[in-house]
Amino acid sequence: MAAIFLLAILGMIFTHNIEHAGLLIMAFFALLAFGFSGYKSLSSYVFTASIFAGVALALYYPQYFLQIGDFKLTALIIPLIQLIMFGMGTSMKLGDFAEVIKSPKGVMVGVTAQLGIMPIMGFVLAKYSNFPPEIAAGIVLIGCSPSGVASNVMAYLAKANLALSITITSISTILAPFVTPLLMKFLAGEFIEIDVLDMMWSIVKMIILPLGVGLLFNRLRGDKAKWMDKALPVISMLGIGLIIVVITAAGRDSLLDIGGILMLLVLIHNLFGYMLGYWYARLLKLNEQDSRTIALEVGMQNGGLASGIANSLGKIATMGLAPAVFGPLMNITGSILASYWHKRPPKDGN
Repeated sequence: MAAIFLLAILGMIFTHNIEHAGLLIMAFFALLAFGFSGYKSLSSYVFTASIFAGVALALYYPQYFLQIGDFKLTALIIPLIQLIMFGMGTSMKLGDFAEVIKSPKGVMVGVTAQLGIMPIMGFVLAKYSNFPPEIAAGIVLIGCSPSGVASNVMAYLAKANLALSITITSISTILAPFVTPLLMKFLAGEFIEIDVLDMMWSIVKMIILPLGVGLLFNRLRGDKAKWMDKALPVISMLGIGLIIVVITAAGRDSLLDIGGILMLLVLIHNLFGYMLGYWYARLLKLNEQDSRTIALEVGMQNGGLASGIANSLGKIATMGLAPAVFGPLMNITGSILASYWHKRPPKDGN
């Protein structure tokens, strides 16, 4: 069915009727997601295909994703991120940080790679993009954000070091309120004005507080409310999807103008993150499994947090575009890379 819809879409492209293909494109991705769900090897692409279905709707019918009555849907972004961070906290425990003691070198290499490679690459790409300042600043912003839960999922699928992945994600996330604003001031200050203290407080509210509440809740509940372990990841995925759709609708005009170039730059940012993260780790004599872990940690960023920061600055329709594009693309590339590595398990000690 998806193939039939794809042929119909191609027909509309060749007849110059692409402006009327919105529902067909949405249906194509929705059917593709449904088809992927029937194959274990393709199931990791279900979420990404679903996101593209939502993005197609937002591009063709943005009016439905901007506001309901007098309520602007962008107001949901920060509460959704807080809910996602709470969910992340409930899946964590203090023991997750034990990897710092067990493998301090791996953690140090991963965190320094995370804080060094992507911010600098983001700045270089933004500098030479010739984009309007706020959109260019969004490329820097995604580079200055920590890694997210998606990198942990991909590390698991890739048979990488999951414990190391979780530790790097946790530490980079906790450091984000302090490091991200300083990096943004230093690297994106020429594009937009950055209030470091204001951004720090925004990130604390979005990350540290809900994450801390989630950790406390996880400790106090014991064996109770285990249903949340299954419910919260689903809620988080829906929340991320809604955030991307709302940002797409808000920034539709800018996306139509620069979408192709922005996708290319974001893809370069993502792919070089994997490559440089991997070889940085290998250069510092980490084994194959840990190097794969760091590649995924560096290449996959927390687009939700970046979107929340852009929203808190009142620039969701411009600065929020790069994070919105980065999210779906990194899930595609991350799934492909994880699948490739899954079929080639690392040899112990190499």
